[in-house]
Amino acid sequence: MKLEQMFAGRTKRMKASEIRELLKLLDQPGIISFAGGIPDPALFPAEAFSKALSACMTDHAASALQYSVSEGYRPLRGWLVGEMAKIGVPCDVDNILITSGSQQALDYLGRLFLSPGDTALVNWPTYMGALGAFNPYEPRYDQLSINGNRAPEDYVQAAQEATGGRVKFAYLSSDFSNPTGETVDLRGRQNLLDLAEAVDCAVIEDAAYQALRYDGSDIPPILALEIARKGDIEACRTIYCGSFSKTLSPGLRVGWIVAAKPVIAQLVLMKQASDLHSPTLNQMAINHVARSCFEDHVATVRGAYGARRDAMLAALATYMPPGVDWTRPEGGMFVWLTLPVAVDGADLLAQALETQKVAFVPGHAFFADGSGRNTIRLSFSCADEATIDEGVRRLAAALRAALGA
Repeated sequence: MKLEQMFAGRTKRMKASEIRELLKLLDQPGIISFAGGIPDPALFPAEAFSKALSACMTDHAASALQYSVSEGYRPLRGWLVGEMAKIGVPCDVDNILITSGSQQALDYLGRLFLSPGDTALVNWPTYMGALGAFNPYEPRYDQLSINGNRAPEDYVQAAQEATGGRVKFAYLSSDFSNPTGETVDLRGRQNLLDLAEAVDCAVIEDAAYQALRYDGSDIPPILALEIARKGDIEACRTIYCGSFSKTLSPGLRVGWIVAAKPVIAQLVLMKQASDLHSPTLNQMAINHVARSCFEDHVATVRGAYGARRDAMLAALATYMPPGVDWTRPEGGMFVWLTLPVAVDGADLLAQALETQKVAFVPGHAFFADGSGRNTIRLSFSCADEATIDEGVRRLAAALRAALGA
């Protein structure tokens, strides 16, 4: 008997993350990596966390090491109430659930909304981690359009004709998205709310990169815009997912969900059935560091990443051959390249690793339908300006070779 023959059918939709698999290849000497969209560990507030963990264990060891409530550490949720108010989202602690990173939030929301055959509206391309979180719940994907190219009834009809299911939610990262680095403007956010009302679906707002703006003006979160329309978070269909992974520490795995209380109450039941609660010591440490230095630390991170973003855009303009286009993000960690149609991003990666020792992520993994073969994602977060310049020069050389130039 082979146990894998007994696995549930949903496991066939689970795929290894191309990024996680790619990271295994990057131990080779001399590799310049623009692959993993991860924070620079040199920028972690290590001293602040050392003090915070020491204080937690000195003053609150019993509660830090004990079981806790599923909703999350109340002082941290209280701090988040104040932070959400600053961006136009008035709420209270019962509107907030602490999760083990925003990835767990996406998994829970997929489980909450999706029955087999239901439709999830996502961008083309979208965050591959979201596809990985939703896939086990067997959805159908449809391309999200917020510029008026499709009428709401088209989405509903397509969902019913395809599987007999219904549109359950629209998922997007509205600020400096992974993978493109693009930001949805104010009109696009309003259009999305109009679409969600017409289709009668939820909106999942992934705000993992919202704090990492380097230039341009802040745009209110989609949840803030909906609260302004309806007057109360309890009347809203938007669910906001935040994370400390890109600002303070990814390793502590602390994220949060903000939503109407009935949504949070159901998610708490999932949390209780899943891992009971996120690690209390981690939440305490995040709370301590956030209250002591969050704004100053984020300002430091913005300065460093902003300079690296500028270096990458300058290098692309200097070295890339004709026929290559790229995004110009106002924040986040990513630049998205569209290559000539004859170039396959996966083939280019194999060649670039072998001949130029430079790595990136092929773009097709970010498309729900596996398209986008001539696209790639570059991350600038973990390389200094000189390394970025050299890496882009090497990448351009590999691309010219692939084009026969």
